[in-house]
Amino acid sequence: MIYPIEKVTALIGARCFGRQQGNISFLLIDSRSLCFPEETLFFALRSERNDGHRYIPELYHRGVRSFVVEQLPDKWQEYYPQANFLRVPDTLKALQRLAERHRDEFQIPIVGITGSNGKTVVKEWIYQLLLPSHAVTRSPRSFNSQIGVPLSVWLMNEHTRIGLFEAGISEPNEMQALRDIIQPTIGVFTNLGSAHQENFTGMREKCLEKMKLFQDAKTIVYPADDPVISEVISTECQPGAHFGRYDHTERVACKVLDRKVVGDQAQVSVAFHDDRQGTETLFDYTLPFIDEASIRNSMLCAATCLQLGLTLDVIRERLLHLEPVAMRLEVKPGINDCTLINDSYSNDLDSLVIALDFMNRRPDCEGRKRTLILSDIFQSGQQPEQLYKIVSEIVKKGGVEKFIGIGREITRRKDDIDIPEKYFFDTTADFLNSALFRQLHREVILLKGARRYGFEVITDQLVQQVHETILEVNLNAVVQNLNFFRSFLKPDTKMVCMVKADAYGSGAVEVAKTLQDHRVDYLAVAVADEGVTLRQNGITSNIMIMNPEMTAFKTMFDHELEPEVYSFRLMDALIKAARKEGITGYPVHIKIDTGMHRLGFDPEKDIDEVINRLNNQNAIIPRSVFTHFVGADSDDFDRFSAMQFERFDKASKKLQSAFSHHILRHIDNSAGIEHFPERQLDMCRLGIGLYGVDSRDNRILHNVCTLKTTILQMRHVPKEETVGYSRKGILQRDSVIAAIPIGYADGLNRHLGRGRGYCLVNGQKAPYVGNICMDVAMIDVTDIDCHEGDTVEIFGDHLPVTVLSDILDTIPYEILTGVSNRVKRVHYQD
Repeated sequence: MIYPIEKVTALIGARCFGRQQGNISFLLIDSRSLCFPEETLFFALRSERNDGHRYIPELYHRGVRSFVVEQLPDKWQEYYPQANFLRVPDTLKALQRLAERHRDEFQIPIVGITGSNGKTVVKEWIYQLLLPSHAVTRSPRSFNSQIGVPLSVWLMNEHTRIGLFEAGISEPNEMQALRDIIQPTIGVFTNLGSAHQENFTGMREKCLEKMKLFQDAKTIVYPADDPVISEVISTECQPGAHFGRYDHTERVACKVLDRKVVGDQAQVSVAFHDDRQGTETLFDYTLPFIDEASIRNSMLCAATCLQLGLTLDVIRERLLHLEPVAMRLEVKPGINDCTLINDSYSNDLDSLVIALDFMNRRPDCEGRKRTLILSDIFQSGQQPEQLYKIVSEIVKKGGVEKFIGIGREITRRKDDIDIPEKYFFDTTADFLNSALFRQLHREVILLKGARRYGFEVITDQLVQQVHETILEVNLNAVVQNLNFFRSFLKPDTKMVCMVKADAYGSGAVEVAKTLQDHRVDYLAVAVADEGVTLRQNGITSNIMIMNPEMTAFKTMFDHELEPEVYSFRLMDALIKAARKEGITGYPVHIKIDTGMHRLGFDPEKDIDEVINRLNNQNAIIPRSVFTHFVGADSDDFDRFSAMQFERFDKASKKLQSAFSHHILRHIDNSAGIEHFPERQLDMCRLGIGLYGVDSRDNRILHNVCTLKTTILQMRHVPKEETVGYSRKGILQRDSVIAAIPIGYADGLNRHLGRGRGYCLVNGQKAPYVGNICMDVAMIDVTDIDCHEGDTVEIFGDHLPVTVLSDILDTIPYEILTGVSNRVKRVHYQD
């Protein structure tokens, strides 16, 4: 839904500074998630460690024009002339207020879900049960906090018929704000456990706090066998009860009557008892999961869907096809024939019991040791001396055979852990550096850790290699090339910089950091793993994935990487994966094939169906549409380029006309920026030009990469002797031959050998002699004044990479990207 900025100002009670017209469709609290700046409202939230006001300059530069602030930036009229600043006393409360007013626009069933565990699973399974027949908006992943709930509710639009929202609290007096935002008509209470117990005087107080979500709800669905929940509901949901506002609430108590495991399925019998009406519904169904938590969660889902109008027959049929929720308990193959179960999203006693139950029910436990890696447990409400004795009992009952504790507190309590094989480390790094880590073999390993311990790196050790051959990367030259191509663009034209293939061999992380500092609008890589590396190294810019793999969808979601979509098969799979992850409105980039005939939708035959499929789902949203020029580097293809642009212009305009938000259009590459500046549209893509090669005439702009090595050894070799394998280097004179530590395994092409190519030693040409070996090459330095240890330039400032590509009859891209990862990159600025 779209709100004029004037209406937003009134809804949150703000004072507006600035007079710009604008519409708001998207809310933003994290600058790294920016996607649609023209229609985004940024809330400058404050926290103990951060202040959103710091990111206003960056966001303004990236196109955001609407900000909710607690204080105005200095000289805002001078520095931000096109911005609107909505000043409020508290930006978080303003965010919550806006979501609350947005919620008021909908008179539809809204399900509010709370509990100590299982909220996300219950929400996602209700969604799966409803999806075939209902338009549902739900919380993305586990957005259940004071910030996550308003962002979730904002996602409802004119197509929404049912809303599903989680609400989580960790201390008293938090739920009321979430209740006012969600305003559920149906409440679901999953369970009551020990999480965050230290902030409450008892379980009943915590239960009462969670119950506030259901004030004025028409129905509450809850597990009948939870004594605290049942007692609170029976006493507080009575006419005149002091806790209040449940007088007309229908209470549906759910109970598992029987369950029977048959293979990998569970046959379940449950009862739904309506306390108000005094009726009971019996229900039998088959579930494709066998653990106790899944059985209980499915029972609550079935009862809720019954309240939402699904018949028992429909619910029964759909329960049989429930899919696992990928948010938690991720199972991945590990090193040395191990299986890893990652449940590092939560770390409390209740979730530990659930995770151990999940591990023990896995068929691959047979013949493998059950290993638990557990960090310190926080916010349990228990004293350490009591807590870790309870942990010991849980892991013993859970069949753990090998216990690895990480953290200072758990290490201090190691004597409380009654497992024969046990090990303890103060930090994750200590464990990673231990012999024990390297000895893991044929084990099912459950990772259960607080997020601060960074368990995601346990299986990702990096081994740094040492090599005398280096690739020097001049970051100043990168900036100079960027500015050269920017000089062709209008001020409001955006720029995508290609950093795929490790930034064309120059080191993607450092190059990306430089580009981010110079405020490029997008970075682009080939595959998701390249994007993950950037995210793990602090890159917050938007990242486009040009060749997304279907096995990497979750990786992209987890790291906010935006995929190119070029086929209906890919589109459908991506939509399905996004729905499974609880994601809506995920930005994608639509690729049109106008003549390259590599990847992309046909601009005439496919565009109507592209629009139709995009409009009939809400999991993904087009952020941009683009195509590739085939021959912008040559005037010979100008007519073909004009035809490409015409086809793209027509198809992209048709796509834009089907959506209310602005979709970026881009077609110009490095050569196109120079040759067709009139076709720059909304955005351009800078590739080889960024690394110093002008593809229009093969000249070097500002050289970025210099590949260097050193002379290892020099020897005098007589005339008619041979050098290298197969005796291909036959000397025509008495010669001085130098060996240099670079070979084809480092990226030095074998076809440069036997005199076809040369390098520079002290500024003079030194031809390659004989065949180039895997790790070593030999060069003729007979007429050069040089010594062992002197520097050798393979290509760089004095020997352009284009010289090598011309000799090899190839393109500079191949030379640059061919430099292997064992060659150390040294980045510098002049």
